[in-house]
Amino acid sequence: MAEVQPLKSIIFMFILLLSACGDPIKEQVTQQIPLTEQRIELLAQALANGQVRNANLMAEYGQRLLQDRPSYKPLIDEFLKDTGTQGPMFRALVDRLNTVKNQPQMFNNSQAIYDELLNLYQAADPVLYSDALSDPLNVLADMSQGTLPRVNALSKAQSLAANKAQDFGTGEQLIGNPAYGNWTTGSNGMSFWAWYGMYSMMGDLFGSRRTSYNDWGRSRNYSYYNDYGRKRYSSPSQLNKQTDLDTRTKKSFESRGQKYTSAYSKNRTGASSISSQSKSAQTSANRFTSKANNKSAYAKSSKSAKNASFRNSKSTTSRSFRRGK
Repeated sequence: MAEVQPLKSIIFMFILLLSACGDPIKEQVTQQIPLTEQRIELLAQALANGQVRNANLMAEYGQRLLQDRPSYKPLIDEFLKDTGTQGPMFRALVDRLNTVKNQPQMFNNSQAIYDELLNLYQAADPVLYSDALSDPLNVLADMSQGTLPRVNALSKAQSLAANKAQDFGTGEQLIGNPAYGNWTTGSNGMSFWAWYGMYSMMGDLFGSRRTSYNDWGRSRNYSYYNDYGRKRYSSPSQLNKQTDLDTRTKKSFESRGQKYTSAYSKNRTGASSISSQSKSAQTSANRFTSKANNKSAYAKSSKSAKNASFRNSKSTTSRSFRRGK
């Protein structure tokens, strides 16, 4: 069985090569797959070699918490998986790449496949990945009850005040992030956040109340994922589910004559000292979204993205690793 996956990948690449003739997008897909694969492999090496800043800080915070609060060990151990390749964030990147390679029929067209490859290429940048790790890292900080400072983010009190947000308890940075849980909808139409596996311990340990999408969508606080990384660290199907849920919630409020502000209508205040790469990537993502319905602009954006990816692939990533962010 171990030989089946490589064989499927070879067959898929062969089919792409045959079909690429006359289709520039399919040709771009064929060329981008090995670049994205290499980028994810380099990220794995950076994590293994201690070259991702916030992964290193997570390891330090985890050890401090284990000393001060040994009863938290099962939950801390789960978070520490994100310091390597066994955590949900890294595994999600690998799963998405495998979907591109082995289940291309899951995408609407070649352009959607190419866009996903570019998103994965960006997501595997060690600097951006370090920024994304600030969410689970800051959950560990909050678990310390002030002993350990937050990283790349304002204090909880400051961000709650700045955003006029509700406090959804310890772990709120990860609510909405499909790597750690999902929104489940009951027979009454109400959607609530459900943690995956050991992450559900946060409710038991810290008494965090059950979070409904109705409340969270209108009054969420800042998180890196929801305000900067959502388009890079979500698959197309996950993004579609988020959009569908937000649209249904808005219609439900409007049917009752109530106002609803989308969870994603604007960036929340709360970031501090995030990388310039995250800021520029967010600007690019917003620009891309605003032009999504303009076909000529869409094609131009794709061509530019291709050129950018090849420029990046020719340069080494050691500079990012040395910075350790």
